[in-house]
Amino acid sequence: MLSMIIRYPIWVVRNLFRRLRKPPEYVTFMLSGEYSEYPQPPGNLVMRRIRPPKISLLELGEQFRLVAGDPRVQGVVLHLRPLDMAPAAIESLRDLVVELRESGKRVVAWATFYASSNYLVACAADEILMQPSGEINALGMGRTYSYLAKALKKVGMEGDVLPISPYKSAGDMFSRKDMSKEVRKMANWLMDSAYEERLRAIGEGRGIDVEAARELVNQTPMPDNKALELNGVDALIGEEDLPKHLGTDAKPARLATWEAAQKTLRLPGPVRGGRYVAVIPIEGTIMDGNSGRPPLKPPIDLPFLTETRAGDLTVVQAARKALRDKRAAGVVVYVNSRGGSATSSEAMRAALEKIDESKPLIVSMGPVAASGGYWVSTPARHIFAQPSTVTGSIGVILYKIITHDLLDRLFIGREKILRGEHTDIFGVESRFTKAERQMLWGSITRIYDLFLDRVMASRGMTREQVDELGGGRVWTGRQAFDNGLVDEIGGLGAAIAKARELAGLSPKAPARLVTVGKAQLVPASQPAAMLEYVMEGARFLQGTRPLCISPLTLDKA
Repeated sequence: MLSMIIRYPIWVVRNLFRRLRKPPEYVTFMLSGEYSEYPQPPGNLVMRRIRPPKISLLELGEQFRLVAGDPRVQGVVLHLRPLDMAPAAIESLRDLVVELRESGKRVVAWATFYASSNYLVACAADEILMQPSGEINALGMGRTYSYLAKALKKVGMEGDVLPISPYKSAGDMFSRKDMSKEVRKMANWLMDSAYEERLRAIGEGRGIDVEAARELVNQTPMPDNKALELNGVDALIGEEDLPKHLGTDAKPARLATWEAAQKTLRLPGPVRGGRYVAVIPIEGTIMDGNSGRPPLKPPIDLPFLTETRAGDLTVVQAARKALRDKRAAGVVVYVNSRGGSATSSEAMRAALEKIDESKPLIVSMGPVAASGGYWVSTPARHIFAQPSTVTGSIGVILYKIITHDLLDRLFIGREKILRGEHTDIFGVESRFTKAERQMLWGSITRIYDLFLDRVMASRGMTREQVDELGGGRVWTGRQAFDNGLVDEIGGLGAAIAKARELAGLSPKAPARLVTVGKAQLVPASQPAAMLEYVMEGARFLQGTRPLCISPLTLDKA
């Protein structure tokens, strides 16, 4: 309350000065490259100079809402460059554009040319403009699957793979020369679903049906005049002519960048401090140890060397911190991971499950939330996914790369002295023996049974139903929604809004990223049970039952 008494007069004075400044009629945003869903840690001073931090989609959404809240601004111009973002992240960006339009602002997209990424964002705007001489690049979709068995054999290597089923195909790259019939079937249903989403987005943006959108896509790439003729764009306008296009010849519209315009926009009222939504990221390959990311993004991904890591130690500590923080009324877990270690996934799941015993836990799936990425999502009360999210892959695989012939060709001599019958079971000089495969199959089926149990409890399905959707099968977010593996289509913003709703927070309550310090937290002593015990005492003393249990209610009791 004291904070509000101080902040409210400051807000009134600041807005008074902003009223004296005339804002532009259109605020321009240049969007290019890659945007993360949530604010990334700033890193050290050296890295901030090498790679300055870029705003996230959450922060961009806040900027859009500030524009939407000022009635003096007519709209927004999106200067779109090619976007280096996964389809699900593009859908999150489109959601922000749709939200801006629904606020009553006119949204105009402009680009020198359109690739598939920025064209899909443009289709969420009211109007699509393109520079004369521009073009719309090919809008179709495709993916190449690589198989290295022949190449590995040439250099004296091979892959030895034990999947739970042929659909669990992560090891096929190393063990096969071509695509299996099961993977071909799965690849086609994934491509069909993703392509239909693309056609639906284009059709809705251009006011045409799906078949007309399909025909438009089949005509690309196309030059500017053909794009105008076929309704791919609304007009061919140079950037210098935007003021006249958005206004009139006599009175051109005034444009300003976000950086210049933000100093003139009205500020929203101060939000009362206190409770908030905690955001915990699980991003990258799930591994034992601490989370981490490479300092610079390499031109090619090298597994385990250049990829982001989601470590169980970091995620478990973040979960315990969010659980103990009374101000964290709800928790959103953002998952962008293709999986990894089963033991690490289970450690994360167990810690997150404790949160949902006393406060709502929501999962937001990013571009990929598959295998271990789905395992860690199972404690959630509500799961969100974008239509093009890649999820599922409920299954287990084990493989190793054999290097015996390669070492021989390199004239590297080896001699091992071992004790214990299966000490060298994961040695890279020989394939698994029949006895070893049988032994390992017991471990694989045990983990798979545990995985099925987690999904059954989470989704209210039978073992047969989960196994029919599992076995390593991969689904898009739309397919997962239709199959009951996720609860709602939407991105991180929608998940945060759901957490606010379930926690009884204001729609303007802040969302904050959970960061882990050096101090280690041990497991709490039955926090949910202790909370219920105290609340029962409060009910006896007050002679009433509160509508919900939360840390704030406990404080009052």
